[in-house]
Amino acid sequence: MTTLHENCPKCNFKYMMEPSFFFGAMYVNYALAVALFIAIFIIAKVFIGLSILHSFIAIVIVSLILTPITIRLSRIIWINLFVSYKKDAKELQSEK
Repeated sequence: MTTLHENCPKCNFKYMMEPSFFFGAMYVNYALAVALFIAIFIIAKVFIGLSILHSFIAIVIVSLILTPITIRLSRIIWINLFVSYKKDAKELQSEK
């Protein structure tokens, strides 16, 4: 769940630019998790009409299911804050 490729298979970019680079992704993951919890609570409480306890149970179940996705997504967001992708001239010509 938390393993990454060492390098990009297409451009050979090294993902782990420095030791512990992805520690910052924990903050992004926290923000994603809080946003997810709030969205689940609003859906469960307001739209479905569940009690507070059932809303909490829904939050726990959905967060357990979506944890692998939010971890990967937070790493993707974190690395895109520091690295920009530029297409090669060959790729641009092949798209035309």
